[in-house]
Amino acid sequence: MARLRPPGAALKAATLVAALVLMCVSGGMLWLVGYNYDGLTGSPVTKLHPFTYFIFIALVWRAAESGAPLVWLEAKLTQRPAAWGLLTLSAFMVVTTVLRAGPGMAGFIDTLAAPAAFALLLDDFASNDFASNDFASEGFASNDLAPLTLALHASMAANALLGLFEFATSTLYFPYRLDGVAHLEDTRSTSLQGHPLMNAALTGIYVVSLMAGARTLPGVVRWSLLGLQFTALMVFGGRTAIVVCLGAAPLFAIHAAFATLRRGRLSLLGAAAAAAAIPLVVVAVVGLLASGLADRLLMRFADDSGSAATRVIMFEMLRPFSWGELAIGPDIEYVETLRRHFGLEQGVENPFVRMILYQGGIAMAAVFLGLAWFFRELLRGRGLRVIGPVVAMAVLLNASESVAVKTNFLDKLVLIFVCLLPPLAQRKPSAATISGANARVRSSIRPMLSNRHQNAHGKPNASALSRTSRI
Repeated sequence: MARLRPPGAALKAATLVAALVLMCVSGGMLWLVGYNYDGLTGSPVTKLHPFTYFIFIALVWRAAESGAPLVWLEAKLTQRPAAWGLLTLSAFMVVTTVLRAGPGMAGFIDTLAAPAAFALLLDDFASNDFASNDFASEGFASNDLAPLTLALHASMAANALLGLFEFATSTLYFPYRLDGVAHLEDTRSTSLQGHPLMNAALTGIYVVSLMAGARTLPGVVRWSLLGLQFTALMVFGGRTAIVVCLGAAPLFAIHAAFATLRRGRLSLLGAAAAAAAIPLVVVAVVGLLASGLADRLLMRFADDSGSAATRVIMFEMLRPFSWGELAIGPDIEYVETLRRHFGLEQGVENPFVRMILYQGGIAMAAVFLGLAWFFRELLRGRGLRVIGPVVAMAVLLNASESVAVKTNFLDKLVLIFVCLLPPLAQRKPSAATISGANARVRSSIRPMLSNRHQNAHGKPNASALSRTSRI
């Protein structure tokens, strides 16, 4: 096998910039520079996020830079079949959408193809953490992900701070825009992600991943990030995300406490600090509620503007169609008529139902099986700690249209999972363990007693030879 060269400094730097664009540049922000990403009008070129263009150029760049493009391609096909399967599926969805004259052709490229390509690129960046041993043995640097991880934490912190600032000033700086028209009827913070639900879902999965992983972060930094993100969830107003995070927090706390006790490394100073922190947390929560920061969130629980009713009504849209129509996809014009009739101006708030109505049940099943296969491959070898983030992802993706429409949300999840949940390293025996094992091996070897089977000249007798020859 030809020796593959590691990613070069230029590709690493370009990927770092692209990751910042992915995490920080929303459709509303792109509109301000004349790039109509979210709208229905304008050039078809602008219907893909700039990050999507970069990631496919970067894959070609990486293949050429490896020194043996065909060998690199063959290795990727062998090691990451689910990622290639998702790329193939996205191409199939684009073709079928064009043939049916349906909406959202570019959405499948952004939603499905880009995260698969991103995972293939990061496969080489995280050779000792993410790629197979074949690539790890080629000498790739193990700290390639450090700049990307720092960019992830910095962008999520900036997103939370901007959300809090928007709440304090009652101003949305980058609101969601459709063909330039800003939707200001929803006063929840939009921050860098451009939409409250996107902010809430991304922050929720980031919080659960912080609790499950990110073990290289200093404790103070990790707890500070968790506190900041929990506070930001209040102004983003995502009820499902808050419930998921509040449900996961005590489970991770109990697991961490038992793990500490099991290791027998309980620090008296740490225990005293934890005990002192309990009343401080209670005081902080009371102060938070008294400040009015959570008022809008509590109002959302009391009055969700018909969001819960929408999730009931959407099933009524399935009734007029036969099983055959639901399998291959009903007439889209009729679906749009029903959507307006039932008053679902914000869309069908479930990816399964939405895809059945617009692409058909067969396509829906293929997409969700492909995504399940893809994330199983991405998270392979990372231990049981991935259960929390995966459950959070599954719940939050089903709380909106999510992957059934155009989004780069999955690209961000790939970055979060790869950076915060590295695979569990195989434990290497220490020098003391090796020496102890060698001593045990040596002690277990016993020389054969010679007074019974050897004659005076040191040669074994016939009976000894006959017995040892049958062993």
